[in-house]
Amino acid sequence: MGNRGMEDLIPLINKLQDAFSCIGQSCNLDLPQIAVVGGQSAGKSSVLENFVGRDFLPRGSGIVTRRPLVLQLVNNQAEYAEFLHCKGRKFVDFDEVRLEIEAETDRITGSNKGISAVPINLRVYSLMVHTHTHTHTHRARHTDILLNLTLIDLPGMTKVAVGDQPVDIEHQIRDMLMQFITKESCLILAVTPANQDLANSDALKISKEVDPQGLRTIGNKLLPLRRGYIGVVNRSQKDIDGRKDIKAALGAERKFFLSHPGYRHIADRMGTPHLQKTLNQQLTNHIRDTLPGLRSKLQSQLLSLEKEVEEYKNFKPDDPTRKTKALLQMVQQFGVDFEKRIEGSGDQVDTAELSGGARINRIFHERFPFELVKMEFDEKELRREISYAIKNIHGVRTGLFTPDLAFEAIVKKQIIKLKEPCLKCMDLVIQELINTVRQCTNKLGSYPRLREETERIVTTYVRERDIKTKDQVLLLIDIELSYINTNHEDFIGFANAQQRTTVTAAINNKKRVMPNQVIRRGWLTINISIMKGGSKDYWFVLTAESLSWYKDEEEKEKKYMLPLDNLKLRDVEKGFMSTKHTFAIFNTESRNVYKDLRQIELACDTQEDVDSWKASFLRAGVYPEKDQKNPSQSESFSMDPQLERQVETIRNLVDSYIGIVNKSIRDLMPKTIMHLMINSAKDFIHSELLAYLYSCGDQGSLMEESADQAQRRDEMLRMYHALKEALLIIGDISTTTVSAPVPPPVDDTWRTKEPR
Repeated sequence: MGNRGMEDLIPLINKLQDAFSCIGQSCNLDLPQIAVVGGQSAGKSSVLENFVGRDFLPRGSGIVTRRPLVLQLVNNQAEYAEFLHCKGRKFVDFDEVRLEIEAETDRITGSNKGISAVPINLRVYSLMVHTHTHTHTHRARHTDILLNLTLIDLPGMTKVAVGDQPVDIEHQIRDMLMQFITKESCLILAVTPANQDLANSDALKISKEVDPQGLRTIGNKLLPLRRGYIGVVNRSQKDIDGRKDIKAALGAERKFFLSHPGYRHIADRMGTPHLQKTLNQQLTNHIRDTLPGLRSKLQSQLLSLEKEVEEYKNFKPDDPTRKTKALLQMVQQFGVDFEKRIEGSGDQVDTAELSGGARINRIFHERFPFELVKMEFDEKELRREISYAIKNIHGVRTGLFTPDLAFEAIVKKQIIKLKEPCLKCMDLVIQELINTVRQCTNKLGSYPRLREETERIVTTYVRERDIKTKDQVLLLIDIELSYINTNHEDFIGFANAQQRTTVTAAINNKKRVMPNQVIRRGWLTINISIMKGGSKDYWFVLTAESLSWYKDEEEKEKKYMLPLDNLKLRDVEKGFMSTKHTFAIFNTESRNVYKDLRQIELACDTQEDVDSWKASFLRAGVYPEKDQKNPSQSESFSMDPQLERQVETIRNLVDSYIGIVNKSIRDLMPKTIMHLMINSAKDFIHSELLAYLYSCGDQGSLMEESADQAQRRDEMLRMYHALKEALLIIGDISTTTVSAPVPPPVDDTWRTKEPR
């Protein structure tokens, strides 16, 4: 292979495993590896010990391997072992290695035979050179050398819980095995005892589930696998108890295969040394094949971390100016975030929800006009009030002329009614401002006390400005009340008001200038009882003349068109189990609106959408219904013709003047709120917030970092550096060698019927 050669590929993956073991499993990288699977007492531990030439794995009854053991075998002149969790300590006594595995297992799982998916990383350095003399072969000497190899020893599969084991231990072990062997990057070494029926092999069954074609599985017993099978001879329990030397056992294994009539002709392809060599070659080829994809994944993860880690790179905990710099930076960032959320920005636009500024805009131009319309006078009630005002002004005399004082009294009464929608609008804006402050302080979460104090200081200031702004808005209304300007250029005057009485009906029924103009499009749900078909979503189109709905936004299949004549809106209470917000359209003449329904209920996902649709209906001339007080009195009220003309004149004058006032208030309200509250809050954050924070007390405690933030920073930096290190490691390896093809498929028809 290229520069450093194929032999460096397995140590390379070892380095990557070490790098990512230090930061836990959060990186979610599928490193190429070999997983050893088999039933309890299938001989997995013996196979691994044969590779090393040492007894070093825990033994006993039941589940001995209770955590995955990542075993890295490294060819080396000196013989010793190292654990990743005991960095720097070299174990030269392999009995101590066994004791450390047992202690580290108990540390995580306890001593009750429970299991854990947290791996133990063990690296064994050994040359393992030993010589055998063979009489049955033309070769006089045979030398075994420890080849670079990495395997993961997994807990043995079991059927029954024993002792203190959890009752679902079988499923726990199976789930753990699946975490490893389902990954395409994992080769499977399936260990099956030679005296067991292959059809009942736990290792082969679970391997077949995740690797049905046998592309990733290596068998150490007869099995239709494209990567082949290899027989080995392990020490018996008697040999182990008698501390039989592994090197002598390997010699006996070699002798067995050379002398056995069934294996003599394939002896060179049997035994532990051949299994080790095969695993080394297959793992090396597998690593080479998966390396390009691994490099791409590492680069992708590094790129996604770059931005988040940028602020952590230059972190110096001992820098005396660090907290001051952080405070200045945080306050400045808070001010920028607040301004962007209010004023809008093309930079990093939020596409998930409306920002504070966009919500306030809807309050100004949709919700507030709607609230003003809701406060419009009830027609019959207004006429009754005008007639009473005229009669009371004339007193005992019969008036020949329409009195000015009646007009002024009625106008002032209507102007006073504007206070309620104005204050309601103010409350909505305040709530949005406070929500915006809260959202902006979320970014200060690294410093809990700074976040808390910033939110408290700015919210307190906003509420103080709320009082002043409300006073100013009420002052605007008081100013309107102080002088009724009948010389206003838009006011119709008495002469025009009297003329208009003859064409009142025409004005009331006057259509919009552009009857076909589309005011709004969007999805709404029609709420209909299940008995009548159930609720359905339709695409609605509102124009100045009609409301139509279609099957979808293509507007090809029209379901219905409803003229807007005599329609009004009314609120509908949200259902007990409903998640949607509803309003209704009905006909003022008590006619059916749609099919046999007197009213049609329309539902939206949020109250904001309901308010927005109501505002759109206002533009189309569909107004909310009024609560009529004492209807019997208003309906029975009658006037003589002269009084009726006077009432109509004043009614038109009031309508004209209130229109002027409404227009003025609609224009001045947003300006007043912007000037006295929103712009003032921005100025406060930029110029005074820092001084208020300094006055809170000790700057050190104010900038005390949260434990979660410190841990997160450490984890992010470790992961970032591990990814960079991994890319550097991979960058040193040339992978231009032609990959070895996967072995051809094998015939496994003889296993079509497996015993149950």
